[in-house]
Amino acid sequence: MKTRPFHRFLFLGAVFVTLPLLGLTPSAPKFEVVPDYFPAQPGNLPIGPTHGGVAVDRAGNVYMSTDTARGILVFGPSGKFLRSFGPTQIHGLFLRRERDGEYLYCARPNFNECEKLKLDGTEVWKMGYPEKSGIYANAGEFHPTNVVATPDGSIFVADGYGKKWIHKYDAQRNYVKSFGGPGSVTPAEEGKFNTCHGLTVDTRGPKPLLFVCNRESGRVEQWDTDGNFVKVLVRDLRMPAAVQIRGDYAAIAELRGRVTVLDKDNKIVAQIGDNPNETQRANYSLEPSAWTEGICNSPHGISFDGSGNIVVSDWSQYGRLTKFASKR
Repeated sequence: MKTRPFHRFLFLGAVFVTLPLLGLTPSAPKFEVVPDYFPAQPGNLPIGPTHGGVAVDRAGNVYMSTDTARGILVFGPSGKFLRSFGPTQIHGLFLRRERDGEYLYCARPNFNECEKLKLDGTEVWKMGYPEKSGIYANAGEFHPTNVVATPDGSIFVADGYGKKWIHKYDAQRNYVKSFGGPGSVTPAEEGKFNTCHGLTVDTRGPKPLLFVCNRESGRVEQWDTDGNFVKVLVRDLRMPAAVQIRGDYAAIAELRGRVTVLDKDNKIVAQIGDNPNETQRANYSLEPSAWTEGICNSPHGISFDGSGNIVVSDWSQYGRLTKFASKR
């Protein structure tokens, strides 16, 4: 949806003026919105309700999960709509490059399951609730929000909308252990979760670590792959919903109208699309007529592309996908 150039000018000015005020170095990454990069009517149909994730493959294709019958929408590197496939209501979407190709790891909280798909939508496997954990009376208590895999093939499932545990499986999908669990206060005690909503794998250091978005606690945290709490990386975020890492940088989608970027030392180096209107933040029903280019409403899914640009999908009744171009 187009807005007046005046809005666009205000947004870009805000990004470049506020970076020094945040104490960031002149070399900090800068981003600007790319207007109308993705079509509002892909395939001559509305995007429709979205409460999911976004991922970018090696070729630069963008995958956006929706709550519609079309499932996952695929856009080419130029933003052109290409096709749709797969199941509906995928919440967490994690793309992993493996020896024989690229795969999507998908969490479906409303269906109490996770699955792995090829990029053409072919199902590789499906997992239900971790019965061996002893945490659940039945599958209906399990509502996973994200699933990822580490370089050794271990699988981690965040039950953010269920019992607030993260479950570990080996590469053959055998249950290993559970860790975290619900906190008794908000923000949760360190080592506990209010909602373990977003999850990704950090391979920037000597060994892989997990990044966890402890959403209602307003924190992004580091955990090791044995299930031990390491440390809080950032506090006082606005409902961190998803995180994705490329190169030295981690991008965090904050449901309450903002994207935050961390450097390799996990220091804030950019904040993008900060919405000054609190009534528009985390507002699923906000109509497109109220949107402003470059201003975030309800960021829920996030991914870098191969050039360091950031793609954001919203929690939205109407569906919204935005590209912020890197200007480093």
